Amino acid sequence: MDDDHTFRRLEMTVLMTPDMANFAGRVHGGSILKLLDQVAYACAARYSGSYVVTMSVDQVVFHQAVHVGELVTFMASVNYTGYSSMEVGIRVTAEHIQERSERHVMTCYFTMVAVDEHGKPHSVPRFTPTTPVEERRWKAAQLRRQFRREIEQRSLDIRLHPDELSAERHEP
Repeated sequence: MDDDHTFRRLEMTVLMTPDMANFAGRVHGGSILKLLDQVAYACAARYSGSYVVTMSVDQVVFHQAVHVGELVTFMASVNYTGYSSMEVGIRVTAEHIQERSERHVMTCYFTMVAVDEHGKPHSVPRFTPTTPVEERRWKAAQLRRQFRREIEQRSLDIRLHPDELSAERHEP
């Protein structure tokens, strides 16, 4: 495995402890979100060799509850690079230790931006996919990037012109 692949991926496993529990006795979503952000930071910082900040988080859907006592593994990879931004995809699995069973609980995407000591964005090493899986992830990341821009524009339209957009919905 070459250095590009080594520095582009990160795996972290964490035991879910009672201090992470919500009122229902399951792991609190906020605890998982904090870990996701830490994993995305570590993966992007490792790849870029610099400090990074979170720009956006996409598709955080908790498909299954995570339970106290389970081992949760976060498998992260840089899927796409722009000038200063990187998309980090994270697959999350939960393992029931006693049953020796594992299940996929979520996949989500973070956009991280490399910044200098003044907080200004700066360039990151360009990532060029070389395998079919990397190529698929790269193309999907480009589509998600385009989709984020469309959502941002649509949200701006909604904030600035809610009456006009509401009227459009009620026209025959």
